Formats: sequence, C-alpha cells, structure tokens
Amino acid sequence: MNEIGRVLGTEDAQPLEFWVAAPPDKLVQLDDVVAVKRPLPDGGQVAIYGVVDSLVARHEGAKLESDVFLSQQGVLPLNPVIKAHVLVTRVEPEVFVPPFPGDAVYKAEGAERDQALFFDSMKKRFALGVSRGGEVVWGNFEFLDGSRGAHINISGVSGVATKTTYASFLLYGIFHSKGLLEGDRANTHALIFNVKGEDLLFLDKENRDMKPESRKLYEKLGLPVQAFESVGLYAPVRRGQEKMIPDTGTRSEGVLAYCWTIEEFCRERYLRFLFADADDETSHLGAVIDRVENHLAYANVAALESFDDLAALIEANLDQWAGFAAAGTRMSFLRRLQASAARVGHLIRGKVADSERHRIDWKRKQVTVVDIHNLHDRAKRFVIGVMLKRMFEDKERAGTPKPLVFVVLDELNKYAPREGWSPIKDVILDIAERGRSLGVILIGAQQTASQIERRVVSNSSFRVVGRLDTAEAQHGEYGFLPAATRLRSSILKPGTMIVSQPEIPIPLLVRFPFPAWATRPSEAVQVETSDPFASF
Repeated sequence: MNEIGRVLGTEDAQPLEFWVAAPPDKLVQLDDVVAVKRPLPDGGQVAIYGVVDSLVARHEGAKLESDVFLSQQGVLPLNPVIKAHVLVTRVEPEVFVPPFPGDAVYKAEGAERDQALFFDSMKKRFALGVSRGGEVVWGNFEFLDGSRGAHINISGVSGVATKTTYASFLLYGIFHSKGLLEGDRANTHALIFNVKGEDLLFLDKENRDMKPESRKLYEKLGLPVQAFESVGLYAPVRRGQEKMIPDTGTRSEGVLAYCWTIEEFCRERYLRFLFADADDETSHLGAVIDRVENHLAYANVAALESFDDLAALIEANLDQWAGFAAAGTRMSFLRRLQASAARVGHLIRGKVADSERHRIDWKRKQVTVVDIHNLHDRAKRFVIGVMLKRMFEDKERAGTPKPLVFVVLDELNKYAPREGWSPIKDVILDIAERGRSLGVILIGAQQTASQIERRVVSNSSFRVVGRLDTAEAQHGEYGFLPAATRLRSSILKPGTMIVSQPEIPIPLLVRFPFPAWATRPSEAVQVETSDPFASF
C-alpha cells in the first residue's frame, strides 16, 4: 500500500473528517482518495475512506511573516509541513469512530478506491469521465433511469464550461456502454435541441481532429471512438419559400425541413406555445388562450393557406371566443398573436405535400437533433414547447417507463425561469416531477442555476458544474459544493466538470475526452451517405 502520511495529532480527528500530515517527499493532491484502518477494542478493524478536499502548506514554528526570509537564508531553522483535510465518504463496517492520531493513511487504489466511492455497489453504472489520476469515475445509472432517481442538471459559464459537449458525452456513454441498456438499447431515444450554432448538427460525423491521448481516454472508459450511429437531423423550413428547404448554415445533407400544418396546430392545441414567454401567474391571458384553443379545435380550417389567414380568423371571432375577458386582455392577446405571425408564421402552413415527412418524429432514429439556432426566441419556445408536449403525451399513452427517452435542452433558464408562468415551464416541470415514472429523463443545462425554477433543479439526481462565475457560485443552489470546491469552480478548464450524485457525499472532479464526433464543419470526416430518411 502507498502510504501518504499520518493522521494529524494537533487537529481534532472526527468520525466524518480528519487531517493528515504528509511528508514533503510524498505527493498529495486535491481529490486523492485515501484510506485509514482503525483497530477496535474487540480485535476487529474499521476501514475509514475519504477524499482530500483541502490542502495547507506552512512553516512549522514560524511566528512572523518575515521568518520565511530568515529560513531561506539559513538563519532560522524551520520545517515546511503539509496537511491535508479529508472528508469521509464511507466507513466499513459502519462503526463511526475517529481514526487515532498517528495512524497510517494510504492512497486508496483498485478495489479499495471502488469501495471508498461506492463504485463497488453500483449494479448499473455509466462513465462520468476520469479523475485527474486517470481512473474512471462512475455514475450510478439507477439514479438516472428512474429506478431511484432521474435527471441531470449542468451549470456553467457559456463558451467555457462546455455544458453541451459534456451532455453529449454522457449521452454517448449511455448509448455505447456494454450491457447498460441491455435489450432496450435499440428502442432508447434522445431528443436534443440545438439552440446555439451548429455544434450538434454533426453528431453523425467522426471527428478528424481526434488526438491519440483522447483515444486512450475512450479506451480507458470502455467506449468506442466513433460518431453517434443513428441520428435524425431536422431544421426549420426556410422562410418565404414554397419548397421545403431546411434553414441551416453549412450543413444541408441529411437534414429534413420541419413545419406544422394549420389543421395539426388547431387540433393539437398548440396555440398556447405562441405565448410561451413567461407571464405573470395572475394574468387572465391564459384563460383567453384556452377558450380560443377550444374553438379552433373544432373550427373548419381546411381552406386556410397560411398562418396569416389563421390569425385573421382568430381576430374576426375573438370578441365571441374570448368570453367575458376584459378589453385590455384581448388586446394583449392580439398583440402577441401578431408578433408571433412575423416570427413563427413560416413554421405553420396550410397545405404541405407529404406532411408526415416534415413532421419531427423522435422515434425514427435513436438520436433526434432539432435545430432551432436560427429561429427567433419566440419561435424557439414554440418548437420546444410543441415537441416536449407531444413527446410527453406519447410516453403517457405508452404507460411504461421503458424504453427511456433523454431530453437534452440548453439555456434552461429561458424556458423554466424562477419567476412567472408559461406553458413550456409547465411541461418542463411535469418532466422534472413525473418524468421519472414515465421514463423521460431531462439533461438540462444553463449558465445560472439561481435563475431556474427550484423544482427543476431539486429533482435532478446529478448536479454538474463547469466553470462558474464567482458571484453565481455563492447562491444557495450550489450548496452541495464545499467552500473550497466553490472557489475551485471559478478556475476549471474546458473539459473538466465537478459532478455530485446521491450516493457519494462529496462532489468529484472529472475530465472527459475530446468528442469523437464532429462539433463543426471543419472537424467532420466526409463520407458518402444516402438520405437517412429515404425510407420514410
């Protein structure tokens, strides 16, 4: 065993935390997993495991700040000492006693490390990444698949925290880990919203910039180095054109344009998602929307050719359909409807040839990417709201949690804000609170967890942070981070995350490998492919 120091005698050792004196010739780092064996009076022994969460170096015997210079000059004999604070993670057997001062402390490796971090008791586990020492860090899949918990929430500074990349890596690991999904793998799906740039439109292309060290990390994690295998790509139909051309940037191959027919819009009661920006919860606007939706569901709209025609129909009948709503409420409704016509109208069309082909079907492929990055915020809310509502209703009708559906949504603070009400917020809350029982797993990300509806965050079994703004890190939503870890979160590099999960009492730092799939056109390995939806 690799001894790294001894239990310190000048600091109180407690059953759940203690200090270790480390000799200068031993390398002790933050995140090191350690073990100490404490003898018991009956002749037995208790193993105390923990993680180093704080380190202090000082001159022993120094009284004045200037003593450091005297020591350097050889005038004052001072010894440099290092002490490490250990937060206990596990005690076996569960006899909670403190270690004795002077007890040897060892670096926990192999089976002992697995025991210290509860990896040995995880019946189903998936890779969260690797530690700084290069050892695999596992997550308990039972706290994600709904058996004992569900959902992942990721926070961090935009552009630095690599939130979307990490969410994609977790999804990749879940789909490609041997035996994790067992017989349900082929029918397990993911619905991903591409909200910024084109990062997620190349999941099906291998990354030409893969480095040898990244390949070794995938090998360590037991994962293949390849792109996602079954990917469906959808982009909004281009504005102002009769032809169904997807409105993307550099990628058009293999991408289908999506839209909705007016009949479907009315029948499925999607009007509410045109009013999806957060509103005062006491507003009467919701009642007007409900009444108009009820009338539209039974109205004859077959002859309408555009959203403008539909808006004109609503405006002509609003006084009758809105009931006893005040004039101010009706005017507010009309203003928002007219604003939606300019922003969302091209997505709702009268007659669409082969409308089934241009409907987003999240069951066609294992991973469905819905591109919304070119849309106005109002249109983004509409697409997200409609898709989440339809997917959740499909799962409710199925009545069984398996196979699972993973929903990846960035900028969650826009769609489930702490204050106000919106139809999307209702759907997201439903997923957060009831999704576990229906097999709908939310992988949500945002810059600031402090601006998210509390129930969304509190229902997430896995809490993840990348680089955090120092002011944001002080909010109560990050109370699961020890003080030293909060400070550390402000200097995390891209590709490094801090992950908290229910079984382990301390968050763990993990590194994850460079994506094996392309995240931009320049990284994509171009291969000859046929239309992935040609058979539909």
